[in-house]
Amino acid sequence: MNLVDHLVIAPVVIPAIIAPLAMLAMRRRRRIGVALSLAGCAAMLVAALALFAVAQDDAIRAYPLGDWPAPFGIVLVLDRLSAMMLVLAAALAMIVMVHAIVTAVDRKGWHFHPMFHFQLLGLNGAFLTGDLFNLFVFFEVLLIASYGLMLHGQGAARLKAGVAYVVVNIVGSALFLIALGLLYGLTGTLNMADLARSIAALGPEDQGLIRMAGLLLVAVFGLKAAIVPLHLWLPCTYAATTPVVAALFAIMTKVGVYAMIRTVPLMFGDSAGAAAWVPAPWLLPAAALTTIIGFAGVFTARAMREQAAFAIVGSTGTLLLALSCWTQATTAAAVFYLVHAVLSGAALFLVADVTLRRRGQYSDATVASPRFAGQQATGLLFLAATIAAAGLPPLSGFVAKLFILQTTFPVAPWWLIWATILCTTLIGVIGFARSGSVIFWKAAPADAAPIACPDRVRAEFIAPGALVALLALLTLGAGWATGEAQAIAAQIYAPDRYIAAVLGDQGQSQGQSETPR
Repeated sequence: MNLVDHLVIAPVVIPAIIAPLAMLAMRRRRRIGVALSLAGCAAMLVAALALFAVAQDDAIRAYPLGDWPAPFGIVLVLDRLSAMMLVLAAALAMIVMVHAIVTAVDRKGWHFHPMFHFQLLGLNGAFLTGDLFNLFVFFEVLLIASYGLMLHGQGAARLKAGVAYVVVNIVGSALFLIALGLLYGLTGTLNMADLARSIAALGPEDQGLIRMAGLLLVAVFGLKAAIVPLHLWLPCTYAATTPVVAALFAIMTKVGVYAMIRTVPLMFGDSAGAAAWVPAPWLLPAAALTTIIGFAGVFTARAMREQAAFAIVGSTGTLLLALSCWTQATTAAAVFYLVHAVLSGAALFLVADVTLRRRGQYSDATVASPRFAGQQATGLLFLAATIAAAGLPPLSGFVAKLFILQTTFPVAPWWLIWATILCTTLIGVIGFARSGSVIFWKAAPADAAPIACPDRVRAEFIAPGALVALLALLTLGAGWATGEAQAIAAQIYAPDRYIAAVLGDQGQSQGQSETPR
């Protein structure tokens, strides 16, 4: 292997090294610990961009750890989809880390930086792994780290939400293990490429069990993605935690969606018999309900953080409306919208953080308050972030939703998808306009108490401004980005290429091809 091949493991190794080093340094040399953490985020972003450039040759690269061949050894797989997710996670992490340092949120606990990097370790591992059991392991790593981050800064509300968050995810992990047990018992493997080949070869007597295993697996991913009716944990958790942490969590629900994109066309495609396209019958109605409930929550929310949390739910539902069709074209639209949804969701939380810091005792509640320092700049950032989240022109949300509408039109239930997207967009616009007008425009009552808070630095605007700038760049580069999304979808719907890349000659001789739906 050359240096480029070994670069595949860098997104896993970097946070695995930085996390313990930051933990050791924080107690006695806090500045060194912070510098290590920031340098780790920068190194990970550089590595992710390098891997994204490497993936542009359209090759799928397998990295067998310890040189043990798949399916017997642990394998990491780099393709266009995983490279895109690595860049998205690294860019978000860099922006959130800068905001945490500027606002001194990281000073509220000694373990913020180590937990932050353990979370990135879990995210990057989940994006790269080619094995379902290791996907479970990396899920647990990011979840354990998220427990600590969620409670960062303490508080009764966070503790209450944290307990519910832990219980829900423990149940999800148990169901994940049951699904893995069924799959391993039926096929004797948990390597994704080998599973794709083995599921296609199962006899009729095993079709019922493999369908059950597939449904259970997708249900677990649905829980991680917060799909209705498995969404109840998300609004209270994201609204209760520190907005900086919630901004990083904006990508966590999308990990569940990523897992669906990775496994369903590969393992449960046309050749999977009774388990073919297992989530198809229920995913569309669940996605529609998720979108409606999410944007209804945006309309009724009483604080900016609560509104941002429901916007995350709504964006996940919109994303799954496209994905539920399981065609190459609609999956490309879903991939484009995924990038937009992560950036816009994180921007909403960081704008909420800037607002509540400058409004003192009024926090981010949807109530009128006296004028506060930086009100115009904060209001403009809120306007840009909400335009993006609602899907209005000129930002990328409009392009993404137009892409979804265009690609879903040839699909049978297009009217349901169109009606859901258009109606919820209107609801979201009204909800964001209502809260924005009250917080940034409506005059406070004459007897309102003056704002009591310390002076704030202008550097607080850097991170939310950077996210809005990325959304603008995504809009300006929409032609290139849609082309990239289509290339990603083409790889996803060519499972024979993935199988051949991971299993080598064995996969080429025994792999099963599928035709994109």
